[in-house]
Amino acid sequence: MAGNRNYDTVAFDVRDNATMLFFARTTPEGDIADYLLLMRTIEEDFDSSTYIEINEQQFGGHNLIREAVLVSNMLTLHLHEPAAELGGVSEIVLTWADTPENGASIEAGAFRVLGEAITGGNA
Repeated sequence: MAGNRNYDTVAFDVRDNATMLFFARTTPEGDIADYLLLMRTIEEDFDSSTYIEINEQQFGGHNLIREAVLVSNMLTLHLHEPAAELGGVSEIVLTWADTPENGASIEAGAFRVLGEAITGGNA
């Protein structure tokens, strides 16, 4: 079972112990109507963990994403376990507007956030 999500904006950011890709669907007024945040944290005493937050609902862990495939403006996240938080989906398919700004954010952030989970596709 897949969860499909479509966004108009992608942003990449780096914080002290985290790298993030932020996907948002905005209203004509510029407000965020829907979002998904992919975040990879690295703590000094721990391995890296990946978190997904969708509209203030967060789930994650060390073995969250089994594989990620990036093709053009589509990113498919294959999860190790179905996500109960998302109605039991086992993959999340993200698409976004094909703009130069979004492309630059994906280029800068996909490998830094998803790391070795990216196993196929092309950018």
